[in-house]
Amino acid sequence: MAFFKALGDFLWGGPLLAAFLIAGLWYSFATGFFPIFGVGIWWKTTVGSLFRKKKDGKEGRGVTQLQALSTALAATIGTGSIAGVAAAIVYGGPGSVFWMWISALLGMAVSCGEKTLAVRHREKGPDGRWQGGPMEYIKNGLRLPGLAKVFALFCVAETLAGGNLAQANSIAASLNAAAGADRRVVGVVLAVVTAIVLAGGIKRIGRLCELLVPAMALLFIGSGVAVIAVNWQAVPEAFRQIVSYAFSPRAAAGGYAMGTALRYGAARGVFTNEAGLGMSAIAHACADVEEPAEQGMWGIFEVFFATMIICTVTALVILTSGVYDPVEALALVEGGAVPDGMRGAPLAAAGFAALFGEAGEWIVSVSLTLFAFTSLIGAGYYGRRGMETLTGSRWAMGLYRAAFPVCILLGAVGDMAAVWQLVDAFNGLLAVVNLPALLLLSPEAVYLLRAWLEKRRARAAAGG
Repeated sequence: MAFFKALGDFLWGGPLLAAFLIAGLWYSFATGFFPIFGVGIWWKTTVGSLFRKKKDGKEGRGVTQLQALSTALAATIGTGSIAGVAAAIVYGGPGSVFWMWISALLGMAVSCGEKTLAVRHREKGPDGRWQGGPMEYIKNGLRLPGLAKVFALFCVAETLAGGNLAQANSIAASLNAAAGADRRVVGVVLAVVTAIVLAGGIKRIGRLCELLVPAMALLFIGSGVAVIAVNWQAVPEAFRQIVSYAFSPRAAAGGYAMGTALRYGAARGVFTNEAGLGMSAIAHACADVEEPAEQGMWGIFEVFFATMIICTVTALVILTSGVYDPVEALALVEGGAVPDGMRGAPLAAAGFAALFGEAGEWIVSVSLTLFAFTSLIGAGYYGRRGMETLTGSRWAMGLYRAAFPVCILLGAVGDMAAVWQLVDAFNGLLAVVNLPALLLLSPEAVYLLRAWLEKRRARAAAGG
């Protein structure tokens, strides 16, 4: 495990931070900072479309755009949104939240490009439905099938680590803390239910996520806003800490170094919204949509919602409820004696419990369980797509189907610190392959965006 820790620390200690910054700035400038200045367009295309009457017609070759978004959000809004944010604040300080926001602002343009390219280069699978993602736009767009297989290999590894071990661990730890549930029993039940859902393919996954994601998001956001509202007097101080700890040198900030905040904030931000990793593009490629750039709008919304909304609510609950003190937390971190109550989800639960009491712990437990369960579902689908790219043989697919529930069991009883080391390492390897591909294909992504905007303006001028 020391190897994966060293690999993660190296990748996120400088090289990947620079790569994400370059990719984010490049796409932002190339699109004229469209996610910021075009907020009215992408908001109307995504959220606004949910209130428009759907056209009648026969079933398409993919899932609906909402189902594609829900599946992508299911895989992104998981452990990172609750346990990951809490861990980042404890180990990186309040300033890590600021760098999460920056990663999201830059990541929205990158995510738009990812989803646009995923739809542009997707293919029809054996069942006649759309399938695509980084494997396809690397293979078809860059004409590098070998590199596509490398990404697929890292994709499979990440789904067994971050998409599986981390989610299963958080579910088991949360239910154990809230109800004293045996971790092994939780792992067995979780493995069985996940296998049943995954057996139904992308259609069943999309329908389940379409039902669960909005419900769990409303529960968590509503409860979190209530905690923040009750502690509204502490909100200004929370924002002051977020900004000051993001930039101040170690001595002036009271302990946490700016580099530490940047490292944990960027890593956890990317783990939450996946912009630049390419994983969520696999779900978006299945959408029943004709214009690639139109699906890119949902990519922008995905990052905005996952990080700017969900993660911000988690962070403000922790920082305003009085359950976290940066000086005390840093002393525990440096002494290597961080108690279980501050390791991820329990810290967030304590913030909710400050208002709701024991019910607050259940709110976090239920939210985290639903978040992490849907993340497991999404990861399972991504991993199978990776295996299909590596090899279409039945024995290999059978091996992955067997390994996935086994990893759920291992994650349920494993050590959280070791799990996060695997998550950082494999996420970093995904980015090493995907970011250069996105930069090389950026002219095509930007062209498709501009062409779609021109068509949209032409239709508006014609009164259509």
